Amino acid sequence: MALNEPSFYILAALAQQPLHGYGILTQASQLRPTDQYGQRPMKISTVYAALERLAAEGLIEIDSEQIHQGRLRRYYRLTRAGNLALQEQTRRYAALTQAGQRRLAL
Repeated sequence: MALNEPSFYILAALAQQPLHGYGILTQASQLRPTDQYGQRPMKISTVYAALERLAAEGLIEIDSEQIHQGRLRRYYRLTRAGNLALQEQTRRYAALTQAGQRRLAL
């Protein structure tokens, strides 16, 4: 299963521990390389839409829910399928990088 870029970074952010939405946004933004303007952050709307999609696909699931400052904070974790998808996509990106590097060396 090929993952789009935001989904890849979200799964990578969740690889070590469950996180809530803002924590996922923060971690995923730190993992992303900077763009041409030196910016990394993803939009919060992108993250929440991806979380819904990834949960529907069975790649993440709700770990717990807590009330924080009067608001519900939902924590997500990777499922086994999510872990496997992240591993597969990481191998794919590594192979793409190696192929590009070989071509550039010609």
